Amino acid sequence: MSAAGRPALICTVIATAAACGKGERTAPPVATDRVNLPKSYEFAPTAITVRTGATVTWVNADVFTHAVRLTDDGGAVLVMKPGDSVHFTFSTPGLHHYDCSFHPHDMRGTVLVTAAP
Repeated sequence: MSAAGRPALICTVIATAAACGKGERTAPPVATDRVNLPKSYEFAPTAITVRTGATVTWVNADVFTHAVRLTDDGGAVLVMKPGDSVHFTFSTPGLHHYDCSFHPHDMRGTVLVTAAP
């Protein structure tokens, strides 16, 4: 490869790595109604699945204040100081996105709500 082609290759590698960042996880959803916020600026698990009518609980085990901003459910912001928890009941089936309104680039998650039998 010529020296002239190297900068384009380097930019492509950097752009690809950036697109695969922390907030772009594609793990299959975990069947649970509890999401932890450990000391690492993340929701764990990132993707969960529940049945319609389930109440999901987020627990802040970090030393920083975080929030759950329900971007597909009216944009409500549920703030959690360290040690606090917040709850939300999902009544509509579908994929619901949320993030931390204080750290939206690092902390994102989804709740897949399936119809109750």
